[in-house]
Amino acid sequence: MDFIAQRVTAVILAVYTLVLLVGFLTMSGFNFASWKNLFTFTCLTFPLGRVLASLAMISLAWHAWIGVRDIWMDYVKPLAVRLVLHVFTLVWLIGCAGWAVQALWRL
Repeated sequence: MDFIAQRVTAVILAVYTLVLLVGFLTMSGFNFASWKNLFTFTCLTFPLGRVLASLAMISLAWHAWIGVRDIWMDYVKPLAVRLVLHVFTLVWLIGCAGWAVQALWRL
């Protein structure tokens, strides 16, 4: 299941990267209003920019969790140390993703 989740999150991140690239290339100028429009565009009153960015941030956190968790499981042998690293990694990734999503929805 983790293999599939890693691939799905990678595809989501690749698609979002292409959306950002198109947005950068079609941006009218490099000012705050243009930057804000890159993340807050709508489609038929649906906040598509914010939803896509939030999905990308959550996918990034999930993708990172799977990768880092596998590193801890492969290279850290003491169970207590591994557990502490797992908890720290989870708290850190959830905090970063939550902060990023919250910042996006405040724009």
